[in-house]
Amino acid sequence: MTVKLLTPEGMFRPVPYHHVSVSTGTRHIHVAGQIARDGEGDRVAAGDLPGQMAQALRNTARGLAGAGAGFADVVRLRFFVTDWEPEKYGEFMAGIERVAEELGMPRPLPPLSVIGVDYLFEPDVLVEVEAYAVLD
Repeated sequence: MTVKLLTPEGMFRPVPYHHVSVSTGTRHIHVAGQIARDGEGDRVAAGDLPGQMAQALRNTARGLAGAGAGFADVVRLRFFVTDWEPEKYGEFMAGIERVAEELGMPRPLPPLSVIGVDYLFEPDVLVEVEAYAVLD
């Protein structure tokens, strides 16, 4: 297996992701920040964080697939969320749960970061997702 996910003893638990990923492949895939737009660039799920999360993750999956990868090959995810506050955690996770099985996302997830920002690409964008994967 190219990617091994783990949470060493003594690291904070429970969290819905692993703290560490180890990869051995030689092909590195970097998927640029994906937002809630369809293939024509039209807005999806305006004002709906879980809906935008689901669409951004679907777009991320398309980017990974285009390079011959999937979420099982992901070593790190990075999420940028506008106006982040801990109260948004439930909505954030609801968006992931909505598509996790559909997209074959490992559970727990790969290492990830959630970064609060003032604004993103356009005023309606609530979340942006970046993915890094490794293949042999």
